[in-house]
Amino acid sequence: MLSRPEIESGYPTELQSFAELLRSLSPEEAATPSRCEGWSVADVGAHVAGGLTDVVNLNLDGAGTPEWTQRQVDERRGRTPAELADEIDGATKQAVDLMAAFDDAAWNGPIPAGGLPGTIGTGIEGLFYDVFLHGDDIRAATGRPSAGGPGLRVSVHHVAGLLTDRGYRGVTLGLDGIDEVDVSGGGEKITGDPLQFVLAATGRRDPAPLGLGADINVYAD
Repeated sequence: MLSRPEIESGYPTELQSFAELLRSLSPEEAATPSRCEGWSVADVGAHVAGGLTDVVNLNLDGAGTPEWTQRQVDERRGRTPAELADEIDGATKQAVDLMAAFDDAAWNGPIPAGGLPGTIGTGIEGLFYDVFLHGDDIRAATGRPSAGGPGLRVSVHHVAGLLTDRGYRGVTLGLDGIDEVDVSGGGEKITGDPLQFVLAATGRRDPAPLGLGADINVYAD
């Protein structure tokens, strides 16, 4: 997990970047299918906007389930990317204020609603990662170059935590330009491009060219 200051500074910046990405989309790009099965680019934006609104309003019943995310998309069907961006901008201030309201004990304590696993800190780290990853989904669908920076760094760290929680074998992620991160206590080193690793670990690309098996996918049953 990243430090609290890194998450608190990086998450709002990632949300702003995502909103700017949405505003740059043409109607044709918004209608383009994404690599998120069954979702267009606009649907991806609707999920991110809806997820943020749900979180800041503590509407966490069923959080993370397909039904929870699909409801966010369905409720925003027909909205323009600019309207979704406006929703994100409005909810970002609420998110910043909410993060600041947690003392360190609460940050490292359980999530108070929805019966979700982990701590408030790991939950917000997961939101940060989710925004970066879905931004890359949109960039891939519309032919834009991928981004890096803090969003990629948080994604590597968060995926390492997810793999550890799933009981993945002990490895050390020694990916290009990212500090080493241990999975399940560390072990054999995995090297290479961090974005390609994150895409493989989230089922978005074939892990075989990286020398990894299908068990690297944190979302596999």
